[in-house]
Amino acid sequence: MAFKKFDQSDIIHNRLKTHPKVQFDVNRGNVYYQNRNHLSGAFATSVPNVPTGYVNLYELNVDRTEVDTGLIYPFVTKQGSLTSFSTVSTSDFNQDFNFGDIISGSYPLSASITRHHYVSTLLNDRRHVYALKNTLNFNRRSSESYAFSSSARDLATAEINTIYIPSIFYGSSIKKGSIELNYYYAGALLGTLTDARQNGQLIQSSGSIAANDGRVAGVCLYDQGIMLLTGSWDIFTTPSSSWLDFAKGANDGELADNEEVFNILYEGTTYTNTTTLLAHAEKGKFNYSSNPSFVDYNEKDWQPRSSSYGYTEIEKTIKNTVYSPYPDPTGSFEKITYISKIGVYDENKNLIGIANLATPVKKTEERNFTFKLKLDI
Repeated sequence: MAFKKFDQSDIIHNRLKTHPKVQFDVNRGNVYYQNRNHLSGAFATSVPNVPTGYVNLYELNVDRTEVDTGLIYPFVTKQGSLTSFSTVSTSDFNQDFNFGDIISGSYPLSASITRHHYVSTLLNDRRHVYALKNTLNFNRRSSESYAFSSSARDLATAEINTIYIPSIFYGSSIKKGSIELNYYYAGALLGTLTDARQNGQLIQSSGSIAANDGRVAGVCLYDQGIMLLTGSWDIFTTPSSSWLDFAKGANDGELADNEEVFNILYEGTTYTNTTTLLAHAEKGKFNYSSNPSFVDYNEKDWQPRSSSYGYTEIEKTIKNTVYSPYPDPTGSFEKITYISKIGVYDENKNLIGIANLATPVKKTEERNFTFKLKLDI
Protein backbone atom coordinates (compact mmCIF):
# COMPACT_ATOMS: atom_id res chain seq x y z
CA MET A 1 0.00 0.00 0.00
CA ALA A 2 1.44 3.33 -1.08
CA PHE A 3 1.07 6.57 0.86
CA LYS A 4 1.12 10.03 -0.67
CA LYS A 5 0.85 13.34 1.15
CA PHE A 6 -1.67 15.95 0.04
CA ASP A 7 0.04 19.16 -1.02
CA GLN A 8 -1.40 22.51 -0.03
CA SER A 9 -2.75 22.97 -3.55
CA ASP A 10 -4.53 19.59 -3.34
CA ILE A 11 -6.88 20.71 -0.54
CA ILE A 12 -9.62 23.18 -1.52
CA HIS A 13 -12.16 24.59 0.95
CA ASN A 14 -15.49 25.93 -0.35
CA ARG A 15 -18.81 27.05 1.06
CA LEU A 16 -21.96 26.15 -0.84
CA LYS A 17 -24.90 28.55 -0.53
CA THR A 18 -28.36 27.21 -1.35
CA HIS A 19 -31.93 28.51 -1.15
CA PRO A 20 -34.32 25.59 -0.50
CA LYS A 21 -37.98 26.34 -1.11
CA VAL A 22 -40.41 25.86 1.77
CA GLN A 23 -44.20 25.69 1.79
CA PHE A 24 -46.63 25.55 4.71
CA ASP A 25 -50.40 25.20 4.43
CA VAL A 26 -52.79 25.72 7.33
CA ASN A 27 -56.36 24.44 7.20
CA ARG A 28 -58.86 23.38 9.88
CA GLY A 29 -56.25 23.68 12.60
CA ASN A 30 -53.75 21.41 10.82
CA VAL A 31 -50.35 22.43 9.50
CA TYR A 32 -49.03 20.75 6.36
CA TYR A 33 -45.36 20.93 5.46
CA GLN A 34 -44.12 20.68 1.86
CA ASN A 35 -47.51 19.42 0.58
CA ARG A 36 -47.32 16.30 2.72
CA ASN A 37 -50.71 14.83 3.48
CA HIS A 38 -51.88 13.98 6.96
CA LEU A 39 -50.76 10.46 7.91
CA SER A 40 -53.53 8.23 9.16
CA GLY A 41 -54.54 4.59 9.30
CA ALA A 42 -51.89 2.04 8.37
CA PHE A 43 -49.51 4.78 7.23
CA ALA A 44 -49.50 6.52 10.61
CA THR A 45 -47.00 3.99 11.97
CA SER A 46 -44.42 4.77 9.26
CA VAL A 47 -43.44 8.05 10.96
CA PRO A 48 -44.63 7.76 14.57
CA ASN A 49 -44.28 10.26 17.39
CA VAL A 50 -44.13 13.30 15.07
CA PRO A 51 -47.36 15.26 14.45
CA THR A 52 -48.45 16.48 11.03
CA GLY A 53 -46.60 19.60 9.93
CA TYR A 54 -43.67 18.93 12.26
CA VAL A 55 -40.14 17.72 11.59
CA ASN A 56 -38.00 15.58 13.86
CA LEU A 57 -34.97 17.62 14.89
CA TYR A 58 -32.65 14.65 15.37
CA GLU A 59 -34.50 11.85 13.53
CA LEU A 60 -34.89 9.92 16.79
CA ASN A 61 -37.71 7.45 17.55
CA VAL A 62 -39.10 7.76 14.03
CA ASP A 63 -39.03 3.96 13.69
CA ARG A 64 -39.95 3.04 17.26
CA THR A 65 -43.20 2.72 19.18
CA GLU A 66 -43.71 2.99 22.91
CA VAL A 67 -45.44 -0.41 23.11
CA ASP A 68 -43.43 -2.58 20.69
CA THR A 69 -39.87 -1.34 20.95
CA GLY A 70 -39.92 1.40 23.57
CA LEU A 71 -38.67 4.93 23.06
CA ILE A 72 -35.12 6.11 23.62
CA TYR A 73 -34.67 9.11 25.91
CA PRO A 74 -31.86 11.21 27.40
CA PHE A 75 -30.97 10.84 31.06
CA VAL A 76 -28.33 11.83 33.60
CA THR A 77 -27.70 10.62 37.13
CA LYS A 78 -27.37 13.19 39.88
CA GLN A 79 -23.79 12.92 41.07
CA GLY A 80 -21.11 15.03 42.64
CA SER A 81 -20.38 16.69 39.27
CA LEU A 82 -23.86 18.31 39.49
CA THR A 83 -24.46 17.67 35.78
CA SER A 84 -28.05 18.20 34.70
CA PHE A 85 -30.24 19.34 31.82
CA SER A 86 -30.44 23.03 30.99
CA THR A 87 -34.23 22.87 31.38
CA VAL A 88 -33.91 21.85 35.05
CA SER A 89 -33.48 24.88 37.30
CA THR A 90 -30.86 24.96 40.06
CA SER A 91 -33.49 25.03 42.80
CA ASP A 92 -35.37 22.04 41.32
CA PHE A 93 -32.11 20.16 40.92
CA ASN A 94 -31.18 20.71 44.56
CA GLN A 95 -34.61 20.16 46.12
CA ASP A 96 -36.43 17.61 43.96
CA PHE A 97 -33.63 15.09 43.32
CA ASN A 98 -31.40 13.08 45.61
CA PHE A 99 -27.92 11.86 44.73
CA GLY A 100 -28.29 8.74 42.60
CA ASP A 101 -31.66 9.79 41.16
CA ILE A 102 -32.06 9.61 37.39
CA ILE A 103 -33.17 12.81 35.65
CA SER A 104 -34.68 11.95 32.26
CA GLY A 105 -36.01 13.81 29.25
CA SER A 106 -37.95 12.74 26.18
CA TYR A 107 -37.43 12.30 22.44
CA PRO A 108 -38.18 13.09 19.73
CA LEU A 109 -37.82 16.84 19.74
CA SER A 110 -39.95 18.21 16.94
CA ALA A 111 -40.69 21.67 15.56
CA SER A 112 -43.27 23.43 13.44
CA ILE A 113 -44.53 26.95 12.77
CA THR A 114 -46.46 28.64 15.58
CA ARG A 115 -48.92 31.53 15.55
CA HIS A 116 -49.52 33.88 18.46
CA HIS A 117 -52.28 36.47 18.37
CA TYR A 118 -51.83 39.47 20.66
CA VAL A 119 -55.12 41.24 21.24
CA SER A 120 -54.92 44.95 22.01
CA THR A 121 -57.16 44.62 25.08
CA LEU A 122 -54.80 42.08 26.68
CA LEU A 123 -51.51 43.85 27.32
CA ASN A 124 -50.11 41.87 30.23
CA ASP A 125 -48.45 39.07 28.26
CA ARG A 126 -46.23 40.66 25.63
CA ARG A 127 -42.81 39.58 26.79
CA HIS A 128 -42.11 37.98 23.40
CA VAL A 129 -42.97 41.23 21.66
CA TYR A 130 -40.84 43.33 24.01
CA ALA A 131 -37.96 40.89 23.48
CA LEU A 132 -37.98 41.93 19.80
CA LYS A 133 -37.92 45.67 20.48
CA ASN A 134 -34.18 46.19 19.97
CA THR A 135 -34.11 43.93 16.91
CA LEU A 136 -37.04 45.77 15.32
CA ASN A 137 -35.57 49.21 15.97
CA PHE A 138 -32.19 48.06 14.64
CA ASN A 139 -33.86 47.13 11.33
CA ARG A 140 -35.32 50.62 10.94
CA ARG A 141 -32.36 51.36 8.69
CA SER A 142 -34.11 49.13 6.10
CA SER A 143 -37.63 50.47 6.61
CA GLU A 144 -39.49 52.67 9.10
CA SER A 145 -42.15 49.94 9.22
CA TYR A 146 -39.86 48.12 11.66
CA ALA A 147 -40.22 50.85 14.30
CA PHE A 148 -41.50 49.41 17.56
CA SER A 149 -43.37 52.63 18.23
CA SER A 150 -44.34 55.17 15.58
CA SER A 151 -47.15 57.51 14.59
CA ALA A 152 -48.77 54.64 12.67
CA ARG A 153 -48.94 52.16 15.57
CA ASP A 154 -47.32 51.09 18.82
CA LEU A 155 -46.51 47.40 19.19
CA ALA A 156 -46.80 47.74 22.96
CA THR A 157 -50.58 48.17 22.59
CA ALA A 158 -51.49 47.28 18.99
CA GLU A 159 -53.15 44.06 17.93
CA ILE A 160 -50.46 41.82 16.42
CA ASN A 161 -50.50 38.54 14.56
CA THR A 162 -47.08 36.87 14.88
CA ILE A 163 -45.86 33.79 13.04
CA TYR A 164 -42.77 32.03 14.36
CA ILE A 165 -40.73 29.80 12.04
CA PRO A 166 -38.02 27.62 13.67
CA SER A 167 -34.56 27.90 12.12
CA ILE A 168 -34.60 24.25 11.05
CA PHE A 169 -37.04 25.32 8.32
CA TYR A 170 -34.88 28.09 6.84
CA GLY A 171 -31.25 27.64 7.94
CA SER A 172 -29.27 30.83 8.46
CA SER A 173 -31.97 33.25 7.35
CA ILE A 174 -35.00 33.67 5.11
CA LYS A 175 -34.05 34.84 1.63
CA LYS A 176 -35.10 38.43 1.02
CA GLY A 177 -37.75 38.82 -1.65
CA SER A 178 -38.93 35.21 -1.44
CA ILE A 179 -41.82 35.55 1.04
CA GLU A 180 -45.36 35.06 -0.20
CA LEU A 181 -48.40 34.77 2.08
CA ASN A 182 -51.70 33.76 0.45
CA TYR A 183 -55.11 33.97 2.10
CA TYR A 184 -57.80 31.73 0.55
CA TYR A 185 -61.46 31.39 1.35
CA ALA A 186 -63.68 28.78 -0.30
CA GLY A 187 -61.00 28.25 -2.93
CA ALA A 188 -60.79 31.95 -3.89
CA LEU A 189 -57.68 34.04 -3.28
CA LEU A 190 -58.53 36.95 -1.01
CA GLY A 191 -55.11 38.57 -0.82
CA THR A 192 -51.36 38.11 -1.06
CA LEU A 193 -48.49 39.59 0.91
CA THR A 194 -44.99 39.74 -0.55
CA ASP A 195 -41.70 41.41 0.32
CA ALA A 196 -41.11 42.51 -3.27
CA ARG A 197 -38.98 45.47 -2.12
CA GLN A 198 -36.69 43.10 -0.18
CA ASN A 199 -36.62 45.48 2.78
CA GLY A 200 -38.79 43.44 5.16
CA GLN A 201 -42.10 45.13 4.34
CA LEU A 202 -44.96 42.70 3.69
CA ILE A 203 -47.09 44.53 1.13
CA GLN A 204 -50.56 43.46 0.02
CA SER A 205 -51.16 42.66 -3.61
CA SER A 206 -53.87 40.86 -5.57
CA GLY A 207 -56.43 41.59 -2.88
CA SER A 208 -60.16 41.13 -3.34
CA ILE A 209 -60.52 44.79 -2.29
CA ALA A 210 -58.18 46.55 -4.71
CA ALA A 211 -58.14 49.77 -2.69
CA ASN A 212 -55.94 48.09 -0.08
CA ASP A 213 -53.31 46.87 -2.54
CA GLY A 214 -49.96 48.44 -1.83
CA ARG A 215 -50.52 48.80 1.90
CA VAL A 216 -47.93 47.49 4.35
CA ALA A 217 -49.53 44.74 6.46
CA GLY A 218 -46.47 43.81 8.51
CA VAL A 219 -42.76 43.12 8.57
CA CYS A 220 -40.48 40.09 8.58
CA LEU A 221 -37.36 39.50 10.63
CA TYR A 222 -35.33 37.46 8.14
CA ASP A 223 -32.62 36.27 10.52
CA GLN A 224 -35.01 35.35 13.33
CA GLY A 225 -37.76 33.77 11.18
CA ILE A 226 -40.54 35.91 12.64
CA MET A 227 -43.36 37.66 10.79
CA LEU A 228 -45.38 40.39 12.53
CA LEU A 229 -48.67 41.26 10.85
CA THR A 230 -50.56 44.38 11.90
CA GLY A 231 -52.82 44.95 8.89
CA SER A 232 -56.30 45.28 10.40
CA TRP A 233 -58.24 46.32 7.30
CA ASP A 234 -60.81 43.99 5.76
CA ILE A 235 -59.50 41.96 2.88
CA PHE A 236 -62.90 40.32 2.55
CA THR A 237 -66.29 41.55 3.69
CA THR A 238 -68.32 38.35 4.12
CA PRO A 239 -67.05 36.95 6.37
CA SER A 240 -64.98 39.80 7.72
CA SER A 241 -61.30 38.85 7.51
CA SER A 242 -58.01 40.68 7.94
CA TRP A 243 -54.33 39.81 8.06
CA LEU A 244 -54.70 39.55 11.82
CA ASP A 245 -56.55 36.28 11.15
CA PHE A 246 -53.86 34.85 8.88
CA ALA A 247 -52.64 31.32 9.77
CA LYS A 248 -55.33 30.94 12.42
CA GLY A 249 -55.18 27.45 13.88
CA ALA A 250 -51.42 27.01 13.37
CA ASN A 251 -50.59 25.48 16.76
CA ASP A 252 -52.24 28.38 18.55
CA GLY A 253 -55.34 26.69 19.95
CA GLU A 254 -57.73 28.93 17.99
CA LEU A 255 -60.53 27.57 15.84
CA ALA A 256 -60.41 28.49 12.16
CA ASP A 257 -63.16 28.53 9.56
CA ASN A 258 -63.09 25.29 7.57
CA GLU A 259 -63.23 27.28 4.34
CA GLU A 260 -60.08 29.23 5.17
CA VAL A 261 -56.74 28.05 3.82
CA PHE A 262 -53.50 29.87 4.57
CA ASN A 263 -50.44 29.40 2.42
CA ILE A 264 -46.88 30.40 3.41
CA LEU A 265 -44.10 30.32 0.81
CA TYR A 266 -40.48 31.39 1.17
CA GLU A 267 -36.90 30.31 0.51
CA GLY A 268 -34.34 29.64 3.18
CA THR A 269 -30.59 30.26 3.12
CA THR A 270 -28.26 27.43 4.05
CA TYR A 271 -24.48 27.15 3.93
CA THR A 272 -22.60 23.87 3.52
CA ASN A 273 -18.85 23.83 4.02
CA THR A 274 -17.12 21.42 1.66
CA THR A 275 -13.55 20.20 1.35
CA THR A 276 -12.24 18.95 -1.98
CA LEU A 277 -9.21 16.65 -1.98
CA LEU A 278 -7.21 15.95 -5.14
CA ALA A 279 -5.53 12.54 -5.00
CA HIS A 280 -2.92 12.10 -7.74
CA ALA A 281 -1.68 8.80 -9.16
CA GLU A 282 1.22 9.84 -11.38
CA LYS A 283 2.91 7.94 -14.18
CA GLY A 284 5.16 5.16 -13.00
CA LYS A 285 3.71 5.18 -9.48
CA PHE A 286 1.10 3.07 -7.68
CA ASN A 287 1.82 0.12 -9.96
CA TYR A 288 2.51 -2.40 -7.23
CA SER A 289 -0.12 -3.99 -5.01
CA SER A 290 -0.04 -5.93 -1.75
CA ASN A 291 -3.10 -7.85 -2.89
CA PRO A 292 -2.25 -11.59 -3.02
CA SER A 293 -3.74 -11.84 -6.50
CA PHE A 294 -1.04 -9.47 -7.77
CA VAL A 295 1.53 -12.28 -7.56
CA ASP A 296 1.44 -15.35 -9.81
CA TYR A 297 1.15 -18.45 -7.61
CA ASN A 298 0.91 -20.94 -10.48
CA GLU A 299 4.58 -21.77 -10.10
CA LYS A 300 5.38 -25.23 -8.76
CA ASP A 301 7.65 -24.13 -5.97
CA TRP A 302 6.73 -20.75 -4.54
CA GLN A 303 7.09 -21.50 -0.83
CA PRO A 304 10.16 -20.00 0.94
CA ARG A 305 13.02 -22.38 1.73
CA SER A 306 14.63 -22.68 5.15
CA SER A 307 17.53 -24.77 6.40
CA SER A 308 20.27 -24.77 9.01
CA TYR A 309 22.28 -22.49 6.71
CA GLY A 310 19.68 -19.78 6.32
CA TYR A 311 16.29 -18.68 5.04
CA THR A 312 15.62 -18.02 1.39
CA GLU A 313 12.44 -16.48 0.06
CA ILE A 314 11.69 -17.39 -3.52
CA GLU A 315 11.23 -14.40 -5.78
CA LYS A 316 7.61 -14.12 -6.70
CA THR A 317 6.57 -13.34 -10.24
CA ILE A 318 4.06 -10.58 -10.80
CA LYS A 319 1.05 -11.88 -12.61
CA ASN A 320 0.83 -10.69 -16.19
CA THR A 321 -2.67 -9.41 -16.91
CA VAL A 322 -1.96 -7.86 -20.31
CA TYR A 323 -4.63 -8.88 -22.76
CA SER A 324 -3.63 -11.07 -25.71
CA PRO A 325 -5.90 -12.62 -28.34
CA TYR A 326 -3.74 -15.77 -28.20
CA PRO A 327 -3.41 -18.20 -25.28
CA ASP A 328 0.31 -18.62 -25.95
CA PRO A 329 2.36 -16.52 -26.00
CA THR A 330 0.89 -13.93 -23.65
CA GLY A 331 1.06 -10.18 -24.20
CA SER A 332 4.13 -8.16 -23.33
CA PHE A 333 4.49 -7.82 -19.56
CA GLU A 334 3.33 -4.63 -17.87
CA LYS A 335 2.80 -3.70 -14.27
CA ILE A 336 -0.95 -3.16 -14.02
CA THR A 337 -3.02 -2.40 -10.95
CA TYR A 338 -6.69 -1.63 -10.48
CA ILE A 339 -7.52 1.22 -8.13
CA SER A 340 -10.80 0.50 -6.34
CA LYS A 341 -10.47 2.45 -3.08
CA ILE A 342 -8.70 5.56 -1.88
CA GLY A 343 -8.02 5.86 1.84
CA VAL A 344 -7.55 9.19 3.59
CA TYR A 345 -5.23 9.17 6.62
CA ASP A 346 -4.32 11.72 9.23
CA GLU A 347 -0.77 12.73 10.15
CA ASN A 348 -0.49 9.68 12.43
CA LYS A 349 -1.55 7.34 9.61
CA ASN A 350 -4.94 6.66 11.16
CA LEU A 351 -7.56 5.87 8.55
CA ILE A 352 -10.25 8.57 8.72
CA GLY A 353 -12.10 8.02 5.44
CA ILE A 354 -12.46 5.72 2.44
CA ALA A 355 -13.57 6.71 -1.06
CA ASN A 356 -14.97 3.75 -3.02
CA LEU A 357 -14.92 3.88 -6.80
CA ALA A 358 -17.99 2.57 -8.60
CA THR A 359 -15.73 0.73 -11.08
CA PRO A 360 -12.05 -0.09 -10.49
CA VAL A 361 -9.75 2.09 -12.59
CA LYS A 362 -7.02 0.37 -14.59
CA LYS A 363 -3.65 1.95 -13.75
CA THR A 364 -0.72 1.30 -16.07
CA GLU A 365 2.72 2.84 -15.79
CA GLU A 366 1.95 5.26 -18.63
CA ARG A 367 -1.31 6.53 -17.14
CA ASN A 368 -1.67 9.60 -14.92
CA PHE A 369 -4.86 9.94 -12.84
CA THR A 370 -6.29 12.57 -10.50
CA PHE A 371 -9.18 11.55 -8.26
CA LYS A 372 -11.42 14.30 -6.90
CA LEU A 373 -12.79 13.59 -3.42
CA LYS A 374 -15.49 15.83 -1.98
CA LEU A 375 -16.37 15.95 1.70
CA ASP A 376 -19.29 17.87 3.21
CA ILE A 377 -18.45 19.20 6.66
